[in-house]
Amino acid sequence: MFVAPDPGRLRLRNSLRAVIGVACAVAVAELCGLSLTASITGGLAALLALFTVTDSTVRAQRVTTALLPVAGFPVLALATTLHGMPLARDTAFLAVVFAGVHARRFGPRGHALGIFGFMMFFVTQFLHAVPGQLPELYAAVGLALLSAGAVRFAVWPIERKTPPAAAPPPLPGTGLARPTTRQAFQATAACAFALGIGQALSEDRWYWAVGTAWWIFVNTASRGETLVRGFRRVLGTVLGIAAGLLVAVPLHGAPAPTAALVAVCVFGIFYTAAPSYSWMMFFVTVMAGLLYGLLGVLHPGLLLLRFQETAIGALGAALAVVLVLPVTTHAANHAWIQRALHCVRASTAASLDRLAGNPDADPAPHVAELELLLARVRTALAPLVHPLSPLRARKARARQVLALLDDCAREVRGLVAVAADPQASHDARLAAACWRVEAAVEALTAPGGMAELSAPARPRPDAEEPALVHLHGLEHALVALHAPLRTDPRAPLVISA
Repeated sequence: MFVAPDPGRLRLRNSLRAVIGVACAVAVAELCGLSLTASITGGLAALLALFTVTDSTVRAQRVTTALLPVAGFPVLALATTLHGMPLARDTAFLAVVFAGVHARRFGPRGHALGIFGFMMFFVTQFLHAVPGQLPELYAAVGLALLSAGAVRFAVWPIERKTPPAAAPPPLPGTGLARPTTRQAFQATAACAFALGIGQALSEDRWYWAVGTAWWIFVNTASRGETLVRGFRRVLGTVLGIAAGLLVAVPLHGAPAPTAALVAVCVFGIFYTAAPSYSWMMFFVTVMAGLLYGLLGVLHPGLLLLRFQETAIGALGAALAVVLVLPVTTHAANHAWIQRALHCVRASTAASLDRLAGNPDADPAPHVAELELLLARVRTALAPLVHPLSPLRARKARARQVLALLDDCAREVRGLVAVAADPQASHDARLAAACWRVEAAVEALTAPGGMAELSAPARPRPDAEEPALVHLHGLEHALVALHAPLRTDPRAPLVISA
């Protein structure tokens, strides 16, 4: 959280904007005379609109923000109507879970709408909303989305000057092979387990277990990622409960200091979301305690129940990813690494065309895509390099893969920079070097086994030949990837000289 890079202070600016947007949403609701329940609902709606809408263009973000009520209002009506009918309510909640996860197949917009729909059902349980409150809940959500949209697109339009990077498309597949379909079944099974055990523990606060199980499946793709995310959620919750005992309980819901601390928590949620899921959950837990204080129901026993429900939800998620249509960590890792390697080849080929004098060749988009794919590879490999991972051979292998892929990215960036120089000349040796790079990538990504690649015996080019230097370094990194990628994952890693 404290040392993670923040290019252009983008996370800092986004976090400050979120505080302003949520504060405006709550202030508008209060000025309109809405109840505390409605104000909290509006604040949550604004937070979700600013947090989950991640389309790659500003126009698409506006459309998604405008569509949030389409997903949220029917769910609000359904949840409040079924408030006094537990069996029907639980069945509807699980249906919303399945639909919300399955909607991720439609990209960032489906992801945002699915989360918003789920959270509208969740917040009615959190606030015990009833049908008579539905009009003011609609009003609060509508005003909140208008306020958040005004702050995001008019007052502080960060994305106009710094367009968000497009997320890499999900891994291909159809039917049950589609990751989003598998995850929809997994999340529904996890939430069903959490709902049943959570209600046995508490008939009033069971929804925390369901919320935990749901959020653990957000932005994960494999069994290992989900298990690590569950551990981090429990860790962040424990730390947040400890802070709540020291901060939220003594406040007794005092409005002014509680509002100030909620603003700090909103900032913390946005600022730490990318580098540290545990710290993000810390701020979420503290904020939940503060809101319970405003509602006048906070006490130490409630925080203990919060931990118990979180543990139940995490256990449900762990069981689901192991038993229900599991996607192994190795399979997900392999798919993302292959996509990154194909992007390396595309970047190299485009750079060579540019050096050959083709003005239409542009390697820059390939480099941007490579950075996004490498970020996804790091996420996929995170379970293997986690400090608590007992798989030493796989941990060493994963660390070497990450280091070598970073080397590849560095050499590709250098090659693209050389190709962008209009004075750079095309050396006949570049074509041969590029062909060797493509052959190395093809050997690493071809299905089935392969003969071991040998390190290039050619001497390293002089510094006066920068393009050849980068291609030479890229070839070395690709050859070195043979050992960790093409040997048994359980075997000890032998690094050849």
